[in-house]
Amino acid sequence: MALSDLRPVERNEEGIAAVLGILKQRFGERFQTGQAIREQHAHTTTYLPTQPPDGVAFPESTAEVQEIVRACAAHRVPVIAFGVGSSLEGHVNAPGGGISVDTSRMNRILAVNAEDLDCTVEPGVTREELNTYLRDTGLFFPIDPGANASLGGMAATRASGTNAVRYGTMREAVLSLTAVMADGEAVTTGKRAKKSAAGYDLTRLIVGSEGTLGIITALTLRLQGIPQAISGGVCPFPTLEAASQAVIATIQMGIPVARIELVNALQMRAMKTYSKLDFPESPCLFVEFHGSDAGVAEQAETFGMIAEENGGGPFLWTSVAEERSKLWKARHDAYWASLTLRPGAKGLSTDVCVPISRLAECVAETEADIAEMGLIAPIVGHAGDGNFHTLCLMDPDDPAEIAKVETFVARLNERAIRMDGTCTGEHGIGQGKAGFMRAEHGHGVDVMRQIKQALDPLGILNPGKTLPA
Repeated sequence: MALSDLRPVERNEEGIAAVLGILKQRFGERFQTGQAIREQHAHTTTYLPTQPPDGVAFPESTAEVQEIVRACAAHRVPVIAFGVGSSLEGHVNAPGGGISVDTSRMNRILAVNAEDLDCTVEPGVTREELNTYLRDTGLFFPIDPGANASLGGMAATRASGTNAVRYGTMREAVLSLTAVMADGEAVTTGKRAKKSAAGYDLTRLIVGSEGTLGIITALTLRLQGIPQAISGGVCPFPTLEAASQAVIATIQMGIPVARIELVNALQMRAMKTYSKLDFPESPCLFVEFHGSDAGVAEQAETFGMIAEENGGGPFLWTSVAEERSKLWKARHDAYWASLTLRPGAKGLSTDVCVPISRLAECVAETEADIAEMGLIAPIVGHAGDGNFHTLCLMDPDDPAEIAKVETFVARLNERAIRMDGTCTGEHGIGQGKAGFMRAEHGHGVDVMRQIKQALDPLGILNPGKTLPA
């Protein structure tokens, strides 16, 4: 994907001017057009250029989102949903201008049904806010993408994270949702029942659609019981391939690992410096087990034996919450730690996912590619489900360097697809990966385009994203 491949979206100047007037009159101070706030709502943590909206609305209810969408539909103006802006593929950019719908004020927890292990929330609630609220119930929401993302944004991008190997992704976590469609009508996609065979699965259609089919205004989510005991630790390996083989063996043996995260030697060097860790500067696995006291101890010991068989170890694990928290804080700060490897550089963070049996091969080829191209690009990943990330550090003002990184990313995505994997396990498509959709889905892209046309015939919902030109 090159910057030149970003889908252009034609501006509707007359329509935008009309909608700005309507929304300013209707929402007053809850509608902002200042340059700083507009740029903030197109902020992207990668190298893609900022494309700000023309105005930012702060609705407080589904009915207010409906008003905004109806005004935009009447004047054919783009509408871009916004959570906290932590996505990595340009999801919240506004290539044709338009209105950003910031859901941060829709942050109520509407219901917690502890007996049924579910809850209903508005989209602006963040995962950390929900877990703080749930703390005294003995329940928690397990999907953990690292950033303190909003739950609406997590559903829209089908987010995943460190716990996915045990608890799944947002695809499994969302029981039903309410979304405002392109005509301004609100649709609720299901009930709280744990399963249903009634009609099309509209929930799964909208989860992962990245705001291109509807704007999520409420979600009903599965919850989990807080484990009786948790153990975890770090295990070094001589090579990244050896660590990957240990992951494959752990999963194939059916050990119920909750998290198993892979970092290469370069990433470990950055994390040691940034987070003050005291581990070898070598490829490592960060591992965590959930269950009973006896169960997590047994799982840790079994994993230690697997690691040793693959040349790794010693596996140093602990059940002390403070020590585990330090490890996972370091893992979640890996992005910021990586930036210290080349001060002043901009990072292009990308991810792929492959079948677990191809993980070692894919990671090894990727490391060889990085070395051959002379890049600084640490690797970290949710290895338990075959998903890993690279962060390519580059000078954003050097066209030749950008071109080299884009070539590397294209080769990485093509490699994953060739191995029967996907160009993104959790980042989503947005603008950055639209160019790989045809290679992965073939004629399926045309079916997706038909769905988009049927549900959003005017093309106002987050245009220029997900589907290739």
